[in-house]
Amino acid sequence: MSSHTRVALVTGANKGIGLAIVRDLCRQFSRDVVLTQLQAEGLSPRFHLLDIDDLQSIHALRDFLRKEYGGLDVLVNNAGICFDSRVVNASSIMSFVALEYCSPGLQQNFRSETITEEELVGLMRKFVDDVKNGVHQNEVSEMGLTVLSRIHARKLSEQRREHKILLNACCPGWVRTDMGGPKSIKTLEEGAETPVYLALLPSDAKGPHREFVMEKKVEQWGLCPQFPPWVPL
Repeated sequence: MSSHTRVALVTGANKGIGLAIVRDLCRQFSRDVVLTQLQAEGLSPRFHLLDIDDLQSIHALRDFLRKEYGGLDVLVNNAGICFDSRVVNASSIMSFVALEYCSPGLQQNFRSETITEEELVGLMRKFVDDVKNGVHQNEVSEMGLTVLSRIHARKLSEQRREHKILLNACCPGWVRTDMGGPKSIKTLEEGAETPVYLALLPSDAKGPHREFVMEKKVEQWGLCPQFPPWVPL
């Protein structure tokens, strides 16, 4: 396999939004898409086992990509956090909701343009404890992912001469999955639209980068967006 073959990787792609993203990428991406099974539809993605909680499994996938492709061109983090090339982290508009419920001091911390990964980890550990004790809401995981995406993107911007990687977080919307439930307003295909749009940005694109994207539009982090009617406030 030529090391020049472009490759896209989707994690958590065995069902739901991840599967829909793979399906759409297979139709639009001109090279190889890794993870899941869609041969019955005439598509031919490659499958590789990945357990995001197992460091050995992560390293095995990394070594496979290096050997077969020499790296990675597109990564859609539908499950888990890692990055190497053009990255889309699947977050949620609920991160904005969680931010609105924070105290002014915590809002300032999460909105900070200079927050570090270590500081974020400390805040998230406190939130995990609060959730376990029933004193805060569960949406903090999406908020942490959004802020972590901004931290990683900031680091990439500081190394711009070495890396030309665009990294964004996005909200697929309220999608009819096992988690979203039958009352959700979006189909799987509709939920995949924004992640796939970001994954297929042109190679010479300057942005979006370090943004939160919903319905293919940038929502400024820290400013309350126009919430859809289904968002519980």
